[in-house]
Amino acid sequence: MLIIGAKGFAKEVLEIFKQLNETKNIAFYDDVNTYMDYSLYNVYPILKNKIEVETYFNKNGNSFTLGIGNPVLRYKMASKFNSLGGKLVSIISPQAIIGSYDVNVGMGTNILAQATLSNSVTIGNGCIIYYNVIITHDCKVGDFVELSPGATLLGNVVVGSFSQIGSNATILPNVSIGKNVTIGAGAVVINNVPDNSVVVGIPAKIIKTVEPLNF
Repeated sequence: MLIIGAKGFAKEVLEIFKQLNETKNIAFYDDVNTYMDYSLYNVYPILKNKIEVETYFNKNGNSFTLGIGNPVLRYKMASKFNSLGGKLVSIISPQAIIGSYDVNVGMGTNILAQATLSNSVTIGNGCIIYYNVIITHDCKVGDFVELSPGATLLGNVVVGSFSQIGSNATILPNVSIGKNVTIGAGAVVINNVPDNSVVVGIPAKIIKTVEPLNF
């Protein structure tokens, strides 16, 4: 498996593979940072260019997952490696708690240990569901959303694509969060939030708007 990225979040993804006992033939990709030995933990090779990726895919299969935290960058890297013939896959910790009925998880989503997903939950492509996230019944999460540690989505919450929910933030039932929204850490969201907003506080209030994504 090729993990895109070799810093911060990529190490979290590696731990999921360790939990799954599937660390054979893992490699990382990072063409930004400089490394002395081109390996992570002196075990896992770090690929640096397109030729090395194509060689790896030919030898080990074309599956890859995302080890990068930023939603927009995750989207761009998914598109890049799909164009190289890769197949984006989801990686889910066996220590996550997943409901038994009507749970749908899109391609390329990473779900970390102790996350809890109830029944009738839909998660889009390329999402990050961090440690201790709670997603209760009938929630819908769009593509390339990041749910930080301890975030809670109560019943019938909708989160738009490319939004980021901060650590320990709580979204109350029946609230809709737009696309490209940032919810601050610890916020309690009681009202719907429009696209391209930044909200913080208890109760959460909009403090600014940001430019729409144009891709």
